[in-house]
Amino acid sequence: MSDEARAQVVTEEEFGRLSDFLYRRTGLVFGAAKHYFVARRLAERMAATRTGTFAGYYALLRRNADDEIEHLINAFTINETYFYREDHQLRCLTGDLLAERVAGRPAGGGIRIWSVPCATGEEPYSLAMWLLENWPPVDRYEVEIVGSDIDTAALDAAEQGYFGKRALMRLSDGLVEKYFVDRGNDSWRIREELRESVHFSRVNLMDAGETAAQGRFDVIFCRNVLIYFDDMSRRLAAENLYECLLPGGFICLGHAESMSRISPLFEVCRYADAIVYRRPWEDRR
Repeated sequence: MSDEARAQVVTEEEFGRLSDFLYRRTGLVFGAAKHYFVARRLAERMAATRTGTFAGYYALLRRNADDEIEHLINAFTINETYFYREDHQLRCLTGDLLAERVAGRPAGGGIRIWSVPCATGEEPYSLAMWLLENWPPVDRYEVEIVGSDIDTAALDAAEQGYFGKRALMRLSDGLVEKYFVDRGNDSWRIREELRESVHFSRVNLMDAGETAAQGRFDVIFCRNVLIYFDDMSRRLAAENLYECLLPGGFICLGHAESMSRISPLFEVCRYADAIVYRRPWEDRR
């Protein structure tokens, strides 16, 4: 049976069981409108694992055989992004946020920035490039950029640093020439020194232990992922992110997301280029 055919025969009960399994593992919500999307990727995993029925595949998942859970989660995550996406927030970062974070700090101090989820690397590498191009004090501080994602395949791709034409569409020719090696056939690889400037790690935003293990950050970019969660998962993710911010640290969300509707823990900060959210200097818990 082809993947296409398998996708057509997933029952509503099977769809519900798998959606519930994914929700409990990741916080991601797949409603009825996502039936075909879920069924198609389920069919791909059933073919890859040579399990002929949903019951057989679900039993495999419950045993976590050969890390199949990781493969399944990788299949359901969305990694569509590009360099310099929502660059108004990057302008806000270098125009306002970092100035507040380094105020009073001596040269040589550390600045930590977290990109989560980081997809295949476009967002954390964008941060590194933007700082080099637009933040003159960059060499006076120890800047650490961490990219994290639940999708281990995406993290592997991010570390490799190969990108296609669409990912680079917002960059000028000068930036592409400066930071990428042209490999021909509309393929570029980000230069080694920039790859080494970003550290990558796996993290599940639903897991307080995994998020806490990343340490605390001055600024977190967490864009376009909370929209895939339900209210309960959003609140849990927001609380975990709050714990990962230093007092006075900032979090930037996607343009369709608002922390004000998720959690009262954060302060709203309105700057010329963007609205962001701050962990208050005094703990609100």
